[in-house]
Amino acid sequence: MKIEEAIVYLLASSGYGMRTEQIAREINSRGLCVRRDGQPVTDKQVYAVIMSHPETFVKSEGRIRLMI
Repeated sequence: MKIEEAIVYLLASSGYGMRTEQIAREINSRGLCVRRDGQPVTDKQVYAVIMSHPETFVKSEGRIRLMI
């Protein structure tokens, strides 16, 4: 699964939104996305994906939510 898909999956099941650190931790603990180099996904990567997809994600009050 791509990191974008993993973020959407997590946020769809979270009704209140999540912080980037929480998203990265959940992606890694559930094994939703594995980097090519085998390292865990970082919160900085999550943030970069969110900022590059403003049509999908919105950041407000320190939490990331899906655009409705």
